[in-house]
Amino acid sequence: MKKSRLLIMLLIAAMVFLLPLTGCSKQSESEEPADAAAETEAEAETEEGSVIDYMVLVNQKNPLPDGWEEALETTTITNSVGDEVYVESKAYEAYCRLKEAVEKDLEGYEKGEVRLELDSAYRSVAAQQKIVDDFTEKYGEDYVKKYVAVPGYSEHHTGLALDLYFTIDGKDVYENEDLVQYPDIWDAIHARLPEFGFILRFPEDGEAITGYAYEPWHIRYLDSPEIAKEITDKGITLEEYLGQ
Repeated sequence: MKKSRLLIMLLIAAMVFLLPLTGCSKQSESEEPADAAAETEAEAETEEGSVIDYMVLVNQKNPLPDGWEEALETTTITNSVGDEVYVESKAYEAYCRLKEAVEKDLEGYEKGEVRLELDSAYRSVAAQQKIVDDFTEKYGEDYVKKYVAVPGYSEHHTGLALDLYFTIDGKDVYENEDLVQYPDIWDAIHARLPEFGFILRFPEDGEAITGYAYEPWHIRYLDSPEIAKEITDKGITLEEYLGQ
């Protein structure tokens, strides 16, 4: 009897211990409503009755809408380098499905096992200012003007913009200058984006419109695979799609 009770207690303890480690894999396996695949609306109401517009345009000319942060609901995760990342909750669920698909596509990658990770998503205005300061010191003002948004005008304030990185055989490929050395991995990631409602936000030929140089790691959630596919297939930017 004591052995049986001990075994049960050990099993329960093991389940509790493993639960936080499952992350995306746990969420991706949860049940969804029968009509979840058909949901393509650009807006979703929060518990407080506020509205998140998944097609919102935040760029160098359009600041974060008033009241956005009060309406935002986020999920918090810890990435492979130990940083906490906050993501709009629906965007995070879509990212988990993207991660699963990409990692499956990259099975057998010649340089080792690839695991997709989140570098950052939601950033407060204060956090954005710190990035401006840090990157100015590290890379210089010219780099910051090309790659880093002015605080208050960063798409990351929405929680819908995700910066990605990856690990190869458990080794973090994290710095921007290292990430660009793997175009084959980015090709695999970008090919899957529309399927899960994401677009590549700053494409190679879009700097004149977006104001930012090519960033293979910066993706944007739109909550609509159909719109994401249209934007991707046409090779246009979000600004062009919205007629801005």
